Amino acid sequence: MSAVPETPAAPSRPTVTEREARQVAEAAREQDWRKPSFAKELFLGRFRPDLIHPHPLPADEDVRRGEEFLAKLRDFCETRVDGALIEREARIPDEVINGLKELGALGMKIDIKYGGLGLTQVYYNKALALVGSASPAIGALLSAHQSIGVPQPLKIFGTREQKETFLPRCARTDISAFLLTEPDVGSDPARLATTAVPEGDDYVLDGVKLWTTNGVVADLLVVMARVPRSEGHRGGITAFVVEADSEGVTVENRNAFMGLRGLENGVTRFHRVRVPASHRIGEEGQGLKIALTTLNTGRLSLPAMCVGAGKWCLKIAREWSAEREQWGKPVALHEAVGSKIAFIAATTFALEAVVDLSSQMADEDRNDIRIEAALAKLYGSEMAWLMADELVQIRGGRGFETADSLRARGERAVPAEQMLRDLRINRIFEGSTEIMHLLIAREAVDAHLSVAGDLIDPDKSLGDKARAGASAGAFYARWLPRLVAGPGQLPGSYGEFKHGIDLSPHLRYVERTSRKLARSTFYAMSRWQGRMETKQGFLGRIVDIGAELFAMSAACVRAELLRSRGDHGREAYQLADAFCHQARLRVEELFGRLWSNTDDLDRKVVKNVLGGSYTWLEDGVIDPSDDGPWIADATPGPSTRENARRSIR
Repeated sequence: MSAVPETPAAPSRPTVTEREARQVAEAAREQDWRKPSFAKELFLGRFRPDLIHPHPLPADEDVRRGEEFLAKLRDFCETRVDGALIEREARIPDEVINGLKELGALGMKIDIKYGGLGLTQVYYNKALALVGSASPAIGALLSAHQSIGVPQPLKIFGTREQKETFLPRCARTDISAFLLTEPDVGSDPARLATTAVPEGDDYVLDGVKLWTTNGVVADLLVVMARVPRSEGHRGGITAFVVEADSEGVTVENRNAFMGLRGLENGVTRFHRVRVPASHRIGEEGQGLKIALTTLNTGRLSLPAMCVGAGKWCLKIAREWSAEREQWGKPVALHEAVGSKIAFIAATTFALEAVVDLSSQMADEDRNDIRIEAALAKLYGSEMAWLMADELVQIRGGRGFETADSLRARGERAVPAEQMLRDLRINRIFEGSTEIMHLLIAREAVDAHLSVAGDLIDPDKSLGDKARAGASAGAFYARWLPRLVAGPGQLPGSYGEFKHGIDLSPHLRYVERTSRKLARSTFYAMSRWQGRMETKQGFLGRIVDIGAELFAMSAACVRAELLRSRGDHGREAYQLADAFCHQARLRVEELFGRLWSNTDDLDRKVVKNVLGGSYTWLEDGVIDPSDDGPWIADATPGPSTRENARRSIR
């Protein structure tokens, strides 16, 4: 329990309007596009295969070091990791974590000069997919530590002194965590209440952070806090590296969830915690930008583990469906089951293509991949959940039964239901699906807002609107005619993707559909103008179409890469062809729902639900939840609870 003197409470939680919240988020995003982006061009109706084909490849030395580590990690997982034990005890054994430290797994992405392994993003992701298949909780621990914890923001924004001080610790001994979310603050950081008040050469932190992945066992924390504006201080949301054992830091609870039961996730309170100014990352007010920039590549770790989940689902579906017979033949040969297996196989291939392509582009740093990484996270989390759900259905009652129960009655302990539970959080972690739709949509329409944004901004003067009108007119005079025709209408286009199986029609479809997507977006902006940002259903479908087109492109490019290297090329072409046919059906459905949907009716129903018009519909049930508050009290002050933090040494 924290034993520190009582002090006056920090300022109350900021009250902000919806517009102010949006302005904070807008100020934090990266404003410029200094490098080309395949996905950005795709949303603008410009299919640019030259940005991804031929498929970029890692350097030979990177491959050698990466494969050597994967071999060591596989041996470690097979001999020292008991995923079933972690699930039963809801904790990763200390000896396993210490073994990972000795292996260097904490420093996979940290430069060799700081004691890390210096793996590329490609091999870091392969390692996470591998270890995550042994235990998703371990995958989450390593990912939170390196993708969003101390190493990544310091790598991009840290000073030389900060790197020399903290990175060697993170590479071998110290676990890190990232603390942004608060009990009443999720994806709306404008309301952040944790404060960092300057006092001499220090900042004094006060506040409460929720869902601090790794926070229970962390040694170092990245904390986002609001610095008040004052003389000599520009203020704003700012990032700090905080020693987890500092006076006034209390882990008040280790949270428990429906899945990832070994996750060391908690509630952390800061009361009068002194942090040296030298531990501030970047400048005051740069915290959100640091967080978003970190996530540009950090988000790739989550879909990487989704790839691992898809591979495991495919393996179990194949083995079980060949063994289980119904009505005289294996269940896999019944069309109703076979279609599910085909979906899992094709989607796993495409998802791996998306992650590998995005990761290699991140390693080369010649493309801006902020949209690609976000699409990979969005698409991976949604499709992995669907694949796991289909596996449970294929397994039938055994899919719903726990692995321990299966083992107890003499059958193979297949944790299908655990996989479903573990994967569910990915649709919420690091930006929920709904937030990802809005984030990607904002980037996708950036070119339009850059030239025409002032036209729909109510705060702009008539002069500003006139200048914006002239700029927009010139832009659209050049852009709109290019959406009429393109290579997708020429039968011979993309002929290099025809080898026995012909993938060129799919790429022609992507090119045509990219232009159709851009036309639809332009029409919607013309129709709704300033109200466009409220049309979240429409924007979500636009983004989902773009995600499917990106996945189709990546699948075709990967298939051609494997063919050119003599590496299961024919089979890769089959999987890419199957995936593209499946994706095209989903795209056509999404286009149909752009303009024919129940969005307006749904809004009316929602208003009536909130207004109490349908409370009679709730009659006849008992609510088993208690009468506690919906959101826990997060008033700053000293902790009254025992410190649940534990250090792993």
